[in-house]
Amino acid sequence: MGHTDTKGFNRQLMEIKEKKIQWKLRNFLKSPPQARTKRVMKSRSHRPTVDDVNQWAQSLDKLLSHEYGKAVYCIFLKSEFCEENLEFWMACEEFRTSKSKREMTSKAKWIVEEFVKSNAPKEINLDFHTRNAILQSLPEPSCCSFLAAQQKVFSLMDNNSYPRFLLSDLYRDLLLDTTAPGKRT
Repeated sequence: MGHTDTKGFNRQLMEIKEKKIQWKLRNFLKSPPQARTKRVMKSRSHRPTVDDVNQWAQSLDKLLSHEYGKAVYCIFLKSEFCEENLEFWMACEEFRTSKSKREMTSKAKWIVEEFVKSNAPKEINLDFHTRNAILQSLPEPSCCSFLAAQQKVFSLMDNNSYPRFLLSDLYRDLLLDTTAPGKRT
């Protein structure tokens, strides 16, 4: 194979890899994701650099601090049928930004109905004491109402799904895509 043939082959290989990643992302976008995640995945401004993707392997905190990283991690969690953990964690982050008591109460009720109550649509795995503490704080929620539960869910993701994410085809393909010639660094 000549030098020109190698360039053509490499270009075709990169196109195939890009199509594979786009296919995975398109399948994710066909499912009913949160609107914010969907917007991030379509946005080129949040696309990760090779440095971003490499930093995601350093800690779950670094992965979750990047909008695209959160979206890709959500894709992975959906494939493992445990996206409710990340959705709960993000809902708690949003809850803590509440500007008024009324807004805080409304968000707290929604989080309890969606994730905390027994048989909730996206029930997370909480021990009795943590769940009970949240339910007791519901009449007068504070910015710390969900903190213990959020930390437990974060620890669960950090010790279980996050290591599997780093070994997944999705992460590996994204890492390969960002390190490909002509990609941002």
